[in-house]
Order: sequence, then structure tokens, then C-alpha cells
Amino acid sequence: MSATKAALKAAKAALDAHKYEEAIEQAQRALAADPQNYHANVFLGLGLDKQDKYYESAKAYNAAIRIKNNDALAWQGLITLYEKQAGKYIDEYQEAAVHLAEIFMEVDDKHRCQSVVDKFTGFVKKHGTRTQCRRALDILLPTSSLYDYLEGRIPHPASTYIKIAEVVLAEEKEKINKEIGERRTRLGAKIGQVTAEVKREVLEGSDLENLYKNVIDWTPDDEIRRQYEEKLLQRAYDTLVVLPTSRKAQKRQQVENLARGLVILKHPFALAWRTTLEWKDSECLEDWDAGILREYVEFFPEDGLCKVLRAYMESEISPFPLQQNREKAEGAGEEVSQLMTAEDRVLMMIEGVQENPPSALAHRLMGDFYLYLNEYESAAEIARKGKNILTIEAQISGLSMEHNLDAINIILATALVQYQSPRNHPEARALFDGILRRKPANTSALVGIGLILEDEMDYTGAIDFLSRALKRNTDLKVKAEAAWCKALNGDYQAGLKELESCLPALKESDMRTRELKSQILYRIGECIWNLDTSKIARKDRKGAYEWYLSSLQTNMTFAPAYTSLGIYYADYARDRKRARKCFQKAFELSASEIEAAERLAKAFADQGEWDLVEAVAQRVVESGKVRPAPGSKRKGISWPFAALGVVQLNKQDYAKSIVSFQSALRTSPDNYHCWVGLGESYHNSGRYIAATKAFEHAQAVETSTEYDYGESSWFSEYMLANVKRELGDYEEAIAGYEQVLSCKPFEFGVSIALLQSLVDDAWRNVELGFFGRAAKSTTRAFEVAKAIADKRPNAFNLWKAVGDACSIFSWVQAYMKDLPVHHVRALLQDDADTQTYQLLADIDGIGIDALQSLSISKDGATLSQCLNAAILSHKRAIHTSANDLHAQAVAWYNLGWAEHRGHICLGVDDKILPKKKASRYLKASVQCFKRAIELEAGNSEFWNSLGVVTTQINPKVAQHALVRSLFLNSKSARVWANLGTFYLLQKDYQLANDAFARAQSADPTYAHAWLGQGLLAHSLGEAKEAQNLYAHAFEIADSASHITKRQYASSTFDQLVSAPTSSNNVTSVLQPLFALQQLRFQASVEAPYQHLSSLFSERVGSYSDAISSLQSVCSTVETKYEVCESTSALLRFVQAKADLARAQLAGGDYTSAVESAETTLDLSAEETEAHDPTVHRKCRLSAHLTAGLAHYYNGLMDPAIEMFRIALEETDGDPDIVCLLAQVLWAKGGEEERNVAREQLFDCVEKYPGHINAITLLGVIAMLDHDQATIDAVTADLQALRTQDAVDAQQQRTVGEVLAAIASLGSTESDRGSAEISEATTAVMLAPSQPHGWNQLARLSEEAYPADMALLTAIKAVPPRGLLDAEDLCEAYAGTNRVGDAQRAVLVAPWKVHGWEALSPEQN
Repeated sequence: MSATKAALKAAKAALDAHKYEEAIEQAQRALAADPQNYHANVFLGLGLDKQDKYYESAKAYNAAIRIKNNDALAWQGLITLYEKQAGKYIDEYQEAAVHLAEIFMEVDDKHRCQSVVDKFTGFVKKHGTRTQCRRALDILLPTSSLYDYLEGRIPHPASTYIKIAEVVLAEEKEKINKEIGERRTRLGAKIGQVTAEVKREVLEGSDLENLYKNVIDWTPDDEIRRQYEEKLLQRAYDTLVVLPTSRKAQKRQQVENLARGLVILKHPFALAWRTTLEWKDSECLEDWDAGILREYVEFFPEDGLCKVLRAYMESEISPFPLQQNREKAEGAGEEVSQLMTAEDRVLMMIEGVQENPPSALAHRLMGDFYLYLNEYESAAEIARKGKNILTIEAQISGLSMEHNLDAINIILATALVQYQSPRNHPEARALFDGILRRKPANTSALVGIGLILEDEMDYTGAIDFLSRALKRNTDLKVKAEAAWCKALNGDYQAGLKELESCLPALKESDMRTRELKSQILYRIGECIWNLDTSKIARKDRKGAYEWYLSSLQTNMTFAPAYTSLGIYYADYARDRKRARKCFQKAFELSASEIEAAERLAKAFADQGEWDLVEAVAQRVVESGKVRPAPGSKRKGISWPFAALGVVQLNKQDYAKSIVSFQSALRTSPDNYHCWVGLGESYHNSGRYIAATKAFEHAQAVETSTEYDYGESSWFSEYMLANVKRELGDYEEAIAGYEQVLSCKPFEFGVSIALLQSLVDDAWRNVELGFFGRAAKSTTRAFEVAKAIADKRPNAFNLWKAVGDACSIFSWVQAYMKDLPVHHVRALLQDDADTQTYQLLADIDGIGIDALQSLSISKDGATLSQCLNAAILSHKRAIHTSANDLHAQAVAWYNLGWAEHRGHICLGVDDKILPKKKASRYLKASVQCFKRAIELEAGNSEFWNSLGVVTTQINPKVAQHALVRSLFLNSKSARVWANLGTFYLLQKDYQLANDAFARAQSADPTYAHAWLGQGLLAHSLGEAKEAQNLYAHAFEIADSASHITKRQYASSTFDQLVSAPTSSNNVTSVLQPLFALQQLRFQASVEAPYQHLSSLFSERVGSYSDAISSLQSVCSTVETKYEVCESTSALLRFVQAKADLARAQLAGGDYTSAVESAETTLDLSAEETEAHDPTVHRKCRLSAHLTAGLAHYYNGLMDPAIEMFRIALEETDGDPDIVCLLAQVLWAKGGEEERNVAREQLFDCVEKYPGHINAITLLGVIAMLDHDQATIDAVTADLQALRTQDAVDAQQQRTVGEVLAAIASLGSTESDRGSAEISEATTAVMLAPSQPHGWNQLARLSEEAYPADMALLTAIKAVPPRGLLDAEDLCEAYAGTNRVGDAQRAVLVAPWKVHGWEALSPEQN
């Protein structure tokens, strides 16, 4: 014990001497002796504290406290230790400070107790967080153990609660913002939903409301108390907003109690008053406390609801008594006027409704006031907004607001009954029905449904509902409405009696009463009008007329009375002027007066005042009366839409007219005129398919009804024909026009349309290649034109069509004989001024003399007569269009193209004219296009035409014109192609290529753009590319284009000549042959193209056509040679004769072939410098071979051999000619000739070791001679050659047949079959895709498979996939020994015996 005391003394002395290590050591020694020594622990803690060993020091102090809890020394040391560590141990510090203060309280040391508390709160305020500060303030609250002891020495609780509330509010705001920021970034998060969730979580867990209550309870200051009562209400309201509906009831009760308390105290807090007013759920406005309403107006004079309440409470319809003694507005310094004017009330209410925050009560009052003013549109609009606001308020409060919602729905439904009736009746009926399900006796709903049923002409139902309403409400208006329904239901007597009974009770005290009286007087008049419908009764001015006047005298703005007076004046008094004034007044007052509107519209239409018709119809449509409600008995009204459609159609506003006519047809689907109007609108807007359906429907309506549409019935047929014409269905269009003309023979417009359709049909047939049809349509057009000229000879379209019809024959010159020259001449001479045709006669030479020369010759019309007639017709068109600048410009344009066509067809040969020298037609064409441009300089087609005709005579003008045309219309493919052609002629290939590319881009289907690109490629030496472009141009071009046919045919022939492997492909020859044949129908084909046609005919085996064409070519060239005796003509004649000889040989006319060949040889005996050596050699070779073969077939061997020898000499031993000569020599039969044949073949094989024909021929001769050595050599050569790629299918077949024959001859009787099969299988191995090996194998074997394979390969080898001919295909079909295939063999090649043999019964 003494050691412990000594250690404590030593420790105390060391601490005083600041020897903290020694003190710690002594304290530990004392604790070692006595672990429960309080002072030793305190000294140890103090020493460690001085050594900054805070953790060990705190352990020592806590050990001391556990030993002696009520001693202040250890607590003071621990507090000192915490203070040194700033805010690290504030929570522990608070616990220590409270304990220390309680120790001082126990010893009644208030000063030291307060000092500890003040020191702690100051420390926390300086070093602690917001939460720690709040927790520190808890020791100052009445709930603290120190409050009673230190009361008066520490701050008032209200102040402390306020500080805590401020801290809590700041913490909540920070937490809300933080959580929203974190959660809003989650996937699918919505900011509104996230905000509500976060606020709900924070507000529900908050203690702020209790803090506000404590402030209210403890504060002695009434102003602060009211301030925190406001905050408490706002806090409760904010919590209520975010709570789910299931948990709102308790919080809502709290909010209502708080708000009611503030209202009772008359404290001007807006939320409390608005909550009290807005949350009151009542159907009647009388249930609101008038005193509270007036106090609200007094407290919040600038609030929107206040303005509405003030104006409403002073209005005539207010259920609240007026406050007579108005006090001065607080702080305003001026007295408020006793009563506002009606205008001021409306303006104040509108201003109040528009202000924020929105008020459902304000909207309800405003809607009720609008109904009073009969402003139904505004009432409906304000009621809808009020419903939305009330729905939001109900969601916030959790109240159903059923009564308030019913009241607003009644306002909305009542407004919808009158606003745009009957459009909104379904919605209004649904609202009324919903109210009646809950409140079956609701008077407003019963009356509303009664009015709806009355408008829907369900008068029985209307009477029932109105009678039910009268049981609860004896309103005169309802009684009068019920009486009127009885009258409308047919009981005019009862209705009249009840209406008359209403009159004594009416006093004209206000405007509303006068309106009702005026209505009743009018309805009495209507009952009288319908009770006696005789003309005398209705004309009686003491009858209904008097009641109508009385109605207007009571109310000058009652529209139905004006309508009835207008009908009286129009139908009975015969006073149209007064009637029109009455109708105008009625319609001005009310757009619902449909009868007055219709009569007005008809009157305006009769006078041609279409703007007024549109205004009347548009107002009727906007009134909503035109379409009945669903389920209504009332019929819809279509005439306003039809009138609008007609007006819009006249204004060329086709999109709107389509909508209008469609709307009319929805109401009246059998309205013939609306269908016609709809079809015409579709037609004018380019929607031809829809127009067709509309006109067809109009015709169906016309035929299905008995109504006589009079002269308008033909119009649908006429318009349908117009649509067919626009669609290019000219045959149906022509039939339609003729149908109309059968009943309206003198209708000029239809006749012109028929004429133009015939001409358009002819052009279309020219484009499609139906030239005979084109000529037929054109001939019919002249007949129609003659009929028109008899009635209207000065019509511009007539002469344009005649000119076009004449021009068509220049495009189908083969049918020139069909041109009715006498009809054309009669047409041109009919009512004509001779000077008309002298226009430009000094330039083109076509005038009155040309007209006189139009006569029929024995050979029919000529091309010059055709084109002269076209030019004269267009001149006549210019004369007839003198008063129309646009038509005149078009007429000059048409004349220009007619002159240009004359230049193309009748102009002098370009080689005779000097360069840049124009023909008379071309000069006239230039003048025409210039004149057209002078009249209409903005037309791109005029400039394009000028550029075309001046391309060769003046390139600068041409370029300017074409560029100008593109400036006016840069998307024209035709102009771009023309510009490209111009650059091509100027040899500017880059610009030409760019222009053609632009043309292709503008219109990829424009053939001449591709043709120009082909010409450009040809000029640059790219023959393959050019041929592809020509082929594409030919494929997409119409049949009217000459140049595409010429270029395609010539390029195709060049390709065939340069590619001999495809020379036997007939399909590659057919298209160019057809093109040239079409060209022969269209124009006088030049000799080179006729010659080319004969070459194509020869290749397809049409030898008669080839002979005919070549004879014509020879005749033409011979005639030309006789005129000019040019070397070129002679060369053409020689070449044509050589080709003619070859065609005659192929056709079997051997004698003529010899003559033609000898003529060729005689004329080409001497080669001149003008001769092309290659062409000259080929001509002579062809003539020699032709003559040799012709002699051979005629049985003249010696001349044949002579010809072949000469050919052989001229060709320097050509192997093919050697083969021909050998065959002829062998055929002659002499031993010497056969030896010569052998020698020639051996020499040929030696000189041309790869020539298969020579080797196979030598092999055949060797087999006939039984020359085994030669046979072996031939076999070896053929075996080597047949594996080479250069051997074609035909040569493979020949080689296979020769080798098979060799194998057969070289084998014994028993081995012969196997040897032949071996050769056949070898042929199949070498060429499995060719049918000859399979055919050979099928003949040798008894199996069916080789024959099937032969047929399969043959089908795949025919054109266009291969070169197999019909005879080979026939053989393949016949080889299967099936009846069906045998029939196909006969169908493919009926001249071959294989098919017929396969069909024979013996074979089957």
C-alpha cells in the first residue's frame, strides 16, 4: 500500500515537473500494485496525453471512469483529450460533456455545468458536421436531463427548435438533390418519377413536422407561431403530394385541420384558404360559406381565384346575396365601386382564370358564367381545363371530388349540346349518362339528354326525359322545350296549347326572358304553319306570319324567325328581295340556319358569285350541323361540301376539292354530281386511276336510279373518256367519245377530244410499231376533222391535229397510199383565205400552188404531198390563233417541226449542198422557231428546237439556244442529248460525253442519250462498247426512231462478221433483221441498209426476201450509176451482184446464180485504185465459188472445176477451196480427176496440217480406196485434233463420225459393234455437253439412257444458249422412241423424216 502511495506521489511530482515519461512509469508501477487505483489511471492518462499518445490515454481515462464514475477529474481529462483531436471524437465528446455536466449538477455547481455545455456546443459548432451540430443542440432541449437545472441560463427552446429545424431542412434538401442526381442516371429512369420517389422517402422519414410543432408550442411570439404554422401546413401538403393514394387519408386530414385552423384565425396564408375552398366537394355553389369567400377576396385581392369570385358574386347568377356595405380596400386608399359592369366582370374573370396557380373552382364559376352568356364554345373549353385541374387536385388530395366533377361535367355537356351541334352530342350524352347512373334525378342531365334527343329527332324520348325533369323543376324553359318536342313529334295542337300556356308567365324583365318569349312566339307560329298547310292559310298574314313578326319584335336577333319569314316571302309572297334579306339576316345571326344558308348559296351560285358561295358553305361546315351524331335519325347534309368542292374545282385547288367531294359522298353516297366532281378533281390532279373509279361509280349511280339527270348525264362518259386518254388507253377513249357524240353530235369539245385521241392513238401505234393501225387511226381522224370543220373551221386544235395527222404518214411511208388527199384538200380549202397559206412561201416555196397540187395520182399520195399538207395545216393553225399569243407561239413551233420534217424527208442530199448550206425547209424552220421564241421566250422547248435546226448551219446560235433551253429546264434529257450530239459534231468528245451522261441521269429510258454515247464510243474506236450501247438504245427505244435501228443493225452485222463463231446463231440476227424490216415500212430505205437487210435474211435462210432485196438494190444502184457513172456506184453494184448470185444459189436458181456471178466477174475483172483490195478479192472469190457450185448443181463439172481452179489461184491455195475442188473432181468420177483430188488434198494437209475438213475428206477417200496407210495417218491426226480447244461442236461431230466409220471398216464382223461404241463413248468423253456423241451412242446401244442424255444436252444446246439447229434437236427427240418426243420432233422440224419415222406404228 505504501508502495502504491509512493508511486502516486512520484507520478504527481513528475507531472508537475513535466517529466511525463517518469510519470507514466510511476503510474504504471502503481497500477501494477493496485489495478483498481483511480488516481493512477488518471495520472497515466494525463502522462500519455502529454506524450500525444491519445489512444492509450483514452484507455487510461476510461479505466479510471469505470472505477469511479462520479468523479469529474477523469471526465475532464477525457474531454481535454477529445478537444485536442478537433472533430474526430465529437460523439464521444458529447457523451463525456453530458456526464460531466450532470456531475456538476449533482454538486449544484451551475456555473461549471453551464460552462461545460457552452464549451461543448461552441466546439461542435466549430468542428462538427451539420448532423453533429443538430445532435449537440439536443442537450439544450426540454427533453434533456440538464434543461430543468440550466433553464434560464441556456437559449429558449423555441430558438433551439428553430435552429434544429433549419439544420434538418438543409440536410433534407442536400439528400434529395444527391439522390435525384444518382438515380436519374439509371436505365429507364424518369425525372418526375425519380423526384417523387426520393421526396416520398425523405419526407416520410423526416422529423421536421414535429420540430415545427415544438416551435409552435414553445414560442411566445404569435408572429413566429403563425409563420411556423404556415411551414407546418406547407410541409404536410408537400408530403401529401408525394404519398401514394392508399396512404393519403391521414395526412389529408392533417392538412385539412391545419388549413381550417388558419382560416378560422383569418390568417392570410393562401394555401390554407385555397385548400379549404378547392377541396370542398359539393354540387351546388350555395354550399360554400359566403363569408369565407368574401374574406378570401379581401385577403388576396390580386389572386386569380379572388378576381373570379369577386366578379361572379356580383353577377346576376350569383347564389350569394350582395354585400351592400362595401368597406374600403385595406391599404388601397380608395373605395371599390359598388357594382361592376357586365363587361368588366367578364374581363376580370378571364384575367383571373388565366393566372397561376390554376383553380378548379375558378374554372367552374367561369364555365357557369359562360353558359349564362350563351358562349358555349368558351364554356366547353373552360370546362375541359377545369376537369383536368380537378383531376390533378383529386390525385394530390386523394379525394374523389365526385360532386365537383359532376358539376363541371354538367357545364361541359350542356355547352356541347349547343356548340357545333350535333357533332359533340355523343360526348355530351356520355357525360349526362354517367351522371344519371349515380344521380338518376339530376335535372340538368335530364334536360340535356332531352335536348340531344330532340336534335336527333327522337322526339318521344326527348318528351320522356323533359317530363321527368319537369317533375323536379317547373322551369318555363324546360316546359316550353317539352311542348315543342310534342309539336315536332306531330302533335302540333297539343304543342300549340302548351306553348300558349307559357306566355302569361313570361315577363320581359331581362334579355334572357325576352329570348325565351321570342322563341315561344316563333314556335307557336311554326305550329300554326304546320297545322294548316294549304297555300291560302300560309299566305294569310294573320296566321303564322303574324307570330313570326311578334317573335322578331320581342327579340330582333332570333335567327329562326328570319328563316321562316324568308320562306314565306320566297314561296308565298313572291318577294325575292325581302326573302333574300331575311335569309341573309338569319344566316348572319346563326350558322345553324341550314335552310337559309342553302337558299342563299343557290342564289349566289345562280349569279356566279362563287366567293360568297364558298363563304356560306364554309360557315355551315364549321357550324358542325352538317354531320349527324352516330345513331341519330337526322340525315346528314352534303350540299355545303359539294358547293365547296365546286368552288375549289373552279379555283384549281384540286387537293381541297377532292376532300370536299369525298366528305359530301360520305353523307350522300348516291349523289351523281358529287361523283362527277370527285372524278374531275382526280383527273385534273393527275390521279387517273382514282378518277376512272369515280366516273365509273357515277355511271353506276346514274343507271341504278330512276332520276333523270338531263343533259348532264353524258358528262361522266366524256370525262371518263378523257381519263382513258390520259392513261394512254386510246381505244376506250375513242369509244367513249363516240358514245357521247351519238347523243350529243354537235358538241365541239367532244369532237375535238375525239380528233386529238385519234391522232394520239396513231402516234402511239407508230411508237409501238403498229404502222397499219396508225394509218387507220389517221384516216379516221380526217373524217372527224371534216365534220368539225363544217361547224367550226377556225379552231386552232383542229388544224394542229390535221397537221399532225398528215405528218404521221411521213413516219409510215409504206401506207402513204392510204392518205385521203382529196379529204385533206377539201379541208384546207374550206372557208380559207388564200393569203393564209402564203406565209413563208417565199422561203419554203409552199403556198397556194402547193394546195392546188394536192391531187390523187394513180400511184396514190406522195411523200411531198403528205408533208406539204402538214405544213399548210400548221400555217392555217397560225392564222386561226391570231388572238391567242400562247396558241400562236405553239402554232409557229409546230410549223417549225413540220418544215424540219420536210427537210429530213425531202431535202437535197447533203453531199450536193455545200457545207453550212441550208435547204429551203430548214430555212423556214429556223424562222418559225425564232418567231415562236419572240412570242414566248420562256419556253425551253422552243429554244431546244432552234438549237436542233441550227446545229449544222450556225453552231454558235445552236449552242446558245441549247444552253438557254437547259437554263430554263435543266432536267430535260432530250435537250442534254441534243447538246451532246452538237458537241459530238464539233468533235469535242469530253463535253459530248458529259452531256450524254447528264441526259442518261435525267431520264435513263431516253434511248437517244445511249445512242449518242454509242456514237461517241464508235468515234473513239471502241467498237465493242459502241455495239453494246446501240443494243441498249434499240431495246429501250420506241419504233418511231430510225437511227437506233440503223446503228443497231449495222453494228450487229459488223460484230457478226468479226466473230465467225457466232455466224450460225440465228437469234443474234433476228432482232436487227426485224428492225430493218420495220424501217422499210417507215421510210424509203437507203440502198446500203436494204443491202444489209438482205444479208441478214440470207443468214436466217429467208432467201426469197434476200433475192428480192438485192434485186431492188441492184436496180437502184444501176439507175444511180447510169446518172452519175461514179466508181463508187459501180463497186456497190458489183458487191450487190455477188451477194445476189450467192442468194440465188442458196435459193436453187442455179442459172440466175451463174449469170449474176459472171456479171460480177466481168465488172470486177480490172482492179482500179478506187477498189478496196480486200473487198475486191472477196467479191471475186464469192463469184467464182458461187459460179462453180451453180455449175456443179447444174451437172456441168468442167465449168465448175474451172471456176474452183481460178478461185484457188486467186486465193493462193485456200484449204476450203481445195476441199470444194476435191469434192467436185471426185464427183466427176474419172480416175485422173480423182488422182488430182488426192494430190490436192495431200498438198493441202501438208500445207495446213490442222485443217480438219481436208483431213476428214482425205480419210473418207482413203476408206473408199481401202488405203490403210492413209487411214492410219488420218486416224492419228484426227485423234490428236479432236482434243484441241479450237475444234467447235460441228467439227467434233464430223471427226467422230469419220473415226466411227474407220473403226467400223477396220474391224471384223464380231468386233464391229464394240469398236463403234468405243468411238461413241470417246466422243461423249471429249464433249459430254454436246448431243452428237450421245446420239451416236444411242443408235449403237439398246439402252434408253444415252438417248435421254442426247435429248437433255440437245435442249441445252439450242439458241440462245447454244448453236444447235432444229434438225439436230428433232433427231434427239426422235431417238428416245417415245410418242410424246416423236410429236415434238415433228413440231420442231416437220421436214425431217426422223420424227415421222418415230411416230410410225412399226417403230412404236
